Amino acid sequence: MTWRSKKFIGDSEKGALARGLYRSMGYTDDDFTKPFIAIVNTWNDICPGHYNLRRVAGAVREGIRTNGGTAVEFGTIAGCDGIAQGHNGMHYILPSREIITNSIEMMVQAHMLDGIVLLGSCDKIVPGLLMAAARLNLPAIVVNGGPAYPGTHNGKHIDVNATAIAVGQFKAGEITEEEFRQVERSAVPTPGSCQMIGTANTMSCLTEGMGMSLTGSATIPAVDAKRISVAKESGRRIVDLVKEGIKARDIINRDSLVNAVRLGMAIGGSTNLIMHIMAIAHEAKVEFEIEDYDKLSETTPYIASIMTASEYDMVDFNNAGGVPAVMNQISHLLNQGALTVTGKTIGENIAGAPIMDERVIRPFKDPFRPTGGLAILKGTLAPLSGVCKPAAIKAERQQLKGFAKVFNCEEELTEAIHTNKIQPNDILVVKYEGPKGGPGMREMFTPLELLDGYGLAESVFLITDGRFSGSNRGGFIGHISPEAAEGGPIAVVQDGDPIIIDIPGRRLDLDIPSEELEKRLREWVRPEPKIKDGYLAIYSRLVKSAHYGAIIE
Repeated sequence: MTWRSKKFIGDSEKGALARGLYRSMGYTDDDFTKPFIAIVNTWNDICPGHYNLRRVAGAVREGIRTNGGTAVEFGTIAGCDGIAQGHNGMHYILPSREIITNSIEMMVQAHMLDGIVLLGSCDKIVPGLLMAAARLNLPAIVVNGGPAYPGTHNGKHIDVNATAIAVGQFKAGEITEEEFRQVERSAVPTPGSCQMIGTANTMSCLTEGMGMSLTGSATIPAVDAKRISVAKESGRRIVDLVKEGIKARDIINRDSLVNAVRLGMAIGGSTNLIMHIMAIAHEAKVEFEIEDYDKLSETTPYIASIMTASEYDMVDFNNAGGVPAVMNQISHLLNQGALTVTGKTIGENIAGAPIMDERVIRPFKDPFRPTGGLAILKGTLAPLSGVCKPAAIKAERQQLKGFAKVFNCEEELTEAIHTNKIQPNDILVVKYEGPKGGPGMREMFTPLELLDGYGLAESVFLITDGRFSGSNRGGFIGHISPEAAEGGPIAVVQDGDPIIIDIPGRRLDLDIPSEELEKRLREWVRPEPKIKDGYLAIYSRLVKSAHYGAIIE
């Protein structure tokens, strides 16, 4: 097998400059005879989910070396959604996905590398890594850093969300400042991705489900020794993938993406998986439409209930059998012949994987719910689409009519919550938070957690062209498309407008006469951009709707 770096490094004359430069860093003649494998390391000590990746990278390097490859390492950015919450920093988080993808493409192509091991754990980073793998179409494998261990408070496991909820409880006078500080100090006792089935862990699980990481690896805790063993084996395996000529798009295809989405439905994954899978499919040149999600959701049972939908965290999920156990239960729904980075099919990888704890993962015939955890809504308020998570919404609140209370940004809603202006049965509409209008499609994590703390999460509904965290619960519908900044109907919703929500019927309607809606849309004036310079100004001009995955093309 001839890999591409041989064409210039192995050339006596053309490769002389490259070899000389590599020699300056200690590379040897022997290194030049082997495939050059990139370790794409998103380590930093800002993002807890990536804090252990320096050690993970060392294990990957060892695996590459022992199997006859030459490792080269470079880094790229990795933001923390949690630290970026509740302020202007969240504008930058979703747009960072494209920077991650582009930066990997630049480095790998500029240096003609042969294969890539992509290290990452968190929300926009894992999708960015997968998008790069699909775009480059080289041998590739993903290694995540693993979830954190849960915290403990009053004898119960808690996750990072408990801190945000405690803010609302403290403000509402439900807990003392001392208890609030105790929650803050105990919620996250170890590094790792957040302990619940948020976007980070959802996307790591889906990466395994689509065959781009080793079997059983997605849920191994960050501080577990098995995490290092998986890293070493992944390093060894990437060399084999190069020599076998197995490329990313041999694995990332329609069949594997369907498998990943079915897994996401079965575990009640984050609503954000919808836009990320769309973006990955775009890079892999795979036809995938938003309507596909609803079809898959309606035929996939919800069989794994993980925090915040239940008391069981990601470590519990791992101990219960993790991704292989879930996929084995739904194996008859999967494309079992889909190839994976192991060199085997997904069907071979998951065969016989047992459920170890039926409190966390239920058998196919006894699901938590008969259909999947996500739903696509359409209607006069969301002509293209909106996204919700029925698994996080009480059944009795999935069909209702209420009246709008309108906010033009997240901060306006947060202020209204703290000043007791939100009442039970309000339908809260937050607009101009989409990919273009935000810009950057901020998460409404903080308002929902505050509503929970104030005891309102289960009695109001929040509708937005922004998005949510996979950890949120209560009534919420996001990703409204077209967004307000594109002149979608959400732009002209007014206080007091009746809104009809029908999740089983997959409808979201602004219940005003069509003539009135048309009149408002004709008279609507696009507001000035919130950010007029820097990367976000460019991003807001180029990004497409969440309906298409918030991609740039």
